[in-house]
Amino acid sequence: MSGLTAIDVLVNPDDNTLQRARAWNARMRESVPDGFALDASHQPHITTLQRYVRTGELEAVYDAIGDTLAATDTSALSYRAVAIKHADFGVPGQGLAVILIEPSPQVYDFQAALLAAVAPFAESGGTAAAFVTDPGEDISQSTRDWVDGYVPHQIGPEKYTAHVTVGFATFDDLKAIESEPFDAFDVHPAAVAVYQLGNSGAARKLLKTWPIPN
Repeated sequence: MSGLTAIDVLVNPDDNTLQRARAWNARMRESVPDGFALDASHQPHITTLQRYVRTGELEAVYDAIGDTLAATDTSALSYRAVAIKHADFGVPGQGLAVILIEPSPQVYDFQAALLAAVAPFAESGGTAAAFVTDPGEDISQSTRDWVDGYVPHQIGPEKYTAHVTVGFATFDDLKAIESEPFDAFDVHPAAVAVYQLGNSGAARKLLKTWPIPN
């Protein structure tokens, strides 16, 4: 469907998490050198909700998210990084690696509130036009399907997989990486933001942000 924007309502993590994510991204790019780098247009983040929303109603979407955030005790939103894991994202011979995050129960409540707030503006069937693309780039079917299926497949306990994406690596390299000890650490939210998505769930274009007080 045309006239839609693929959005990611996400948490921007603290500087320590950003540094660790970029270090892992550098390691993934040793495995797949042409994989994406975490940079200004591929921001490390923790997705809370992805949706296709009507482009003409983006300002109303921002207002609904802002109202939800104002009603949320952000001090209770806590996360802990516990492992490196990967998913098969449709690239032959490669997996998409993430820092796996364990969220607090309040994160699930926040996700449910965001889902209700955004629901009046959401549609299904977004095309590649809903995403940020580089010249000549197409959006993979797996990316488009992921946004369409985010609800209900990534909503609530037992379904939502909180994570920070760190890049592509070969399955052989990922097997070795995932067998190594992982130094678990706390992740502190620095802001909530809305981004327009790109390929592989990358946060490509900042649309709106709300800082979280320390």
